[in-house]
Amino acid sequence: MRNNQKQLKLSFLGGVGEVGKNMMCLEYGEDMIIIDSGVAFPSDDMPGIDLVIPDFNYVIRNKNRIKAVIITHGHEDHIGSLPYLMQEINAPVYASRLTAALIDNKLREHKKKFKTNVVKNKTVVKAGCFSIEFVKVTHSISGSMAIAVTTPVGVWFHTGDFKMDFTPIDGEPMDLVRLAEISKKGVLMLTADSTNAERPGFSMSEKKVGATLDGLFAQNKQKRIIIATFASNVHRIQQILDLCEKYGRRCVFTGRSMQNVCETASKIGELRYNRENITDVNSLNKYDDDKICILCTGSQGEPNSALSRMANDEFPKIEITNNDYVIFSASAIPGNEKEISEVINLLYKKGASVIYESLAEVHVSGHAYQEELKIIHSIIKPKFFVPCHGEFRHLRAHANIAIDLGMHERNIVIPDLGDQIAITPNSIKKIGQVPAGIKLIDGLDISSANGIVQRDRMQLATEGLCVVVLTISSKKFVLTSKPDIVTKGFIYANDNANIIEEAKDLVINSIINADFKSNDWNAIKDMIRKVLGNLFFKALKRKPIIIPIIVPTV
Repeated sequence: MRNNQKQLKLSFLGGVGEVGKNMMCLEYGEDMIIIDSGVAFPSDDMPGIDLVIPDFNYVIRNKNRIKAVIITHGHEDHIGSLPYLMQEINAPVYASRLTAALIDNKLREHKKKFKTNVVKNKTVVKAGCFSIEFVKVTHSISGSMAIAVTTPVGVWFHTGDFKMDFTPIDGEPMDLVRLAEISKKGVLMLTADSTNAERPGFSMSEKKVGATLDGLFAQNKQKRIIIATFASNVHRIQQILDLCEKYGRRCVFTGRSMQNVCETASKIGELRYNRENITDVNSLNKYDDDKICILCTGSQGEPNSALSRMANDEFPKIEITNNDYVIFSASAIPGNEKEISEVINLLYKKGASVIYESLAEVHVSGHAYQEELKIIHSIIKPKFFVPCHGEFRHLRAHANIAIDLGMHERNIVIPDLGDQIAITPNSIKKIGQVPAGIKLIDGLDISSANGIVQRDRMQLATEGLCVVVLTISSKKFVLTSKPDIVTKGFIYANDNANIIEEAKDLVINSIINADFKSNDWNAIKDMIRKVLGNLFFKALKRKPIIIPIIVPTV
């Protein structure tokens, strides 16, 4: 036990070997802190699921030890599961001003209440045996923070999501001076953003996007401009609003998240604009196309987003025409390429002009490239390194960067989901696994039967449904007529009448000796599922969900 007390333990509940649902736990002795609590988007094999969140079992099991929840920034993959987490634990939450405001918005949606403590650059928070300092970094959302955690074993530095933008829109670059001061005291371990570890060179400044957009505004003075971007990218939105003012265009916010974030950021001073230059969608017909810029959600092709609904003629008051100039000011999140392509094609079909990242510099990444990662390693000079925030290939690429800079491979640990890593002043190693699966959000609730529900939904989606209705005389306990068979998403009955008739005869023959008097009809239903399942697979190579219904009549 004494040896364990001298170990710092870092556990990964999300964000490694994957993109999304970032969550880590740091513990020493009886004290634990949580860093981030994010979501991931469902994959194609999760029909009906809205969000994927980390499995909180390990956290819940240790909820009495949790001293603080630290949120590095306000992106969904870092705050999205917080309302579900805070149902289970009671600990103070710390975040920057914008992040706290976005968390409050999310809590109102979930009808939850807890206070988020607002921190600034160089704020120091005490949480059990941990002393946590927040350090401003630049990213694609305001209020992003790295953390330097002083522990009984040594200092752990976590970059959070970051890039090195020396000309940021808010005029406040990453606090490299403070990083150097922290480094002088000695950093035992570094964990760092690995998203762009495969990309050589430096990422572009956000100001480059502003210059590109300025040129596009100037070139399209007669057209209506529609820009889809991430609602959370407040600096991008600020540049667009400034361009609207410069070119005499009124801006229209469309999409619930866009409206909410802009209103929230404006209230706390993170977004500044002339409200007289903002109009709503109901007033669009008062202005010519060249006096309007529509700022909307939908840069990822999300089916219910504002831009997708416009492309599908489902957005009231806005119809896409050949006088629209549509700008996708975002890059595709892996897995969303097909949906984005479909929206772009629909826009082209309607005559709109469309610009996206491969055609113009209308987006820059919020994550550091290789040379920026090298700068961080060179400043922090950690003894041990654990790459995080990325798929395994990104983590491996980041580990190689550290090796190229002179770090010995034995001082690097590449984590997998659920790994628990122990750190002492002289060693780092994996010591086991903690529960670290996924929970699925169906609507606003955590699905209570993840595997069963998903299996049935996938079977419905790929194999279809067959309903067999048997009408039984409650006096004679015999069939009163041939069974009715209804199919959905399986076969078209009119074109397969022979199979349907064969199925009806097979049902009759299989239950001819069945005992309906007992009212224990489960065995009868199982027999119908079995014989029809065999028939449909043999004839059609399909496995529909088969639902027998027995209806007693007088």
